[in-house]
Amino acid sequence: MSSIIEVRNIHKAFGGLKVINDCSIKVEEGSVTGMIGPNGAGKSTLFNIIAGNLPEDSGTVLLDGEDITHDTPDQLFHKGLLRTFQIAHEFSHMTAMENLMMVPPHQPGESLFNAWLKPSLVRDRETEVRQRALEVLAFINLSHVKNELAGNLSGGQKKLLELGRTMMTDARVVLLDEIAAGVNRTLLGDLMGNIERLNREMGYTFLVIEHDMDMIGRLCDPVIVLAQGQVMVEGHIDEIRNNQQVIEAYFGSAETAD
Repeated sequence: MSSIIEVRNIHKAFGGLKVINDCSIKVEEGSVTGMIGPNGAGKSTLFNIIAGNLPEDSGTVLLDGEDITHDTPDQLFHKGLLRTFQIAHEFSHMTAMENLMMVPPHQPGESLFNAWLKPSLVRDRETEVRQRALEVLAFINLSHVKNELAGNLSGGQKKLLELGRTMMTDARVVLLDEIAAGVNRTLLGDLMGNIERLNREMGYTFLVIEHDMDMIGRLCDPVIVLAQGQVMVEGHIDEIRNNQQVIEAYFGSAETAD
């Protein structure tokens, strides 16, 4: 497999605190790659740099060989790189259906000219988008709340809706930021199943930051461990769990881990 995301020698500091220190990673196309590490390891900072939410101090980020280091999140959206957030960013006063229908770009109804002079074009495209939204709701098992205000959904349902929004466009890479946080075990099973299906059936590549090691173990291969802003080790979850460096990074010593 070829790398779809490549991070080269990224540095990032806040004031005098160096958070990312010459960090390089690769995410292979078609993989579900996990990123873990103790608190303060730099996971979220690196994630936000890749997603275009935070500028790096130096280094390069590539998407399928193209330099995207200085691209904004909306530019990355149009290139097929999307992200979800630890706290869902739904439009709370719109329905679940409307949240999905908002996603596809360049809809003809956005133009006043089309709305006035080409209403059939607007209507036909809206019908297509609505049908796609219904299909996505069925895929993520949220058809029963399609007319519910998104703000009234449970935390787990909001996470499912965020995942569904990535399906309303031509996503290639999805960055998942602690998607299991605040989700009950039943809906977490639905989330993991949907991620697996999107990866297997639609070819999505995922980069996952997560503290739920059961989820990482089920979904991710390889797993990248960050510590002090650098890659400590990368490998299969079984190798990671038994790696002495990782144990000490998380727990301070082998004795504490025991």
